[in-house]
Amino acid sequence: MPAETTVVLGIEVPSTDPAFLAIVAMHIVVGLICVVVGAIGMLSPKRPGRHPLIGTIYYWCLSAVFVSATALSMMRWAEDYHLFVLGALSFVAASLGRTARRRLLPEWVSIHIIAMGLS
Repeated sequence: MPAETTVVLGIEVPSTDPAFLAIVAMHIVVGLICVVVGAIGMLSPKRPGRHPLIGTIYYWCLSAVFVSATALSMMRWAEDYHLFVLGALSFVAASLGRTARRRLLPEWVSIHIIAMGLS
C-alpha cells in the first residue's frame, strides 16, 4: 500500500488530504442519493406530481455529483481525467433529457428516455 493512501471501510482512497477526502465523502453520499432517486423516478407513473419532482431532485443531485467529480479530477488530473469525461457525458445526457421535455422538442419523449437512461 502506498504511503499516500487512506483506508475507509476497507477501500483504499489515494490521498490523505482532508479536502479530497471530504469531497469524496460528499460525492459518494450524493451519488447514492442519485441512484435511489433515479430508480424511484424511473418506476413512478409518468404524470404530473411524483415523476417530475423526483426528476428535478435527480437532476440537481447529478449536478452535485458532476461538480464533485470535477473537483476530484482537478486535484488528481493525471490519474482521474477520464472520470471527469464520464461525469461530463452523464451530465450532458441528463441536461439534454431535461431540456427535451421542458422545451417539448420534436420527438421529446424518445430523446428524454434515451438521454436520461444514458445519464
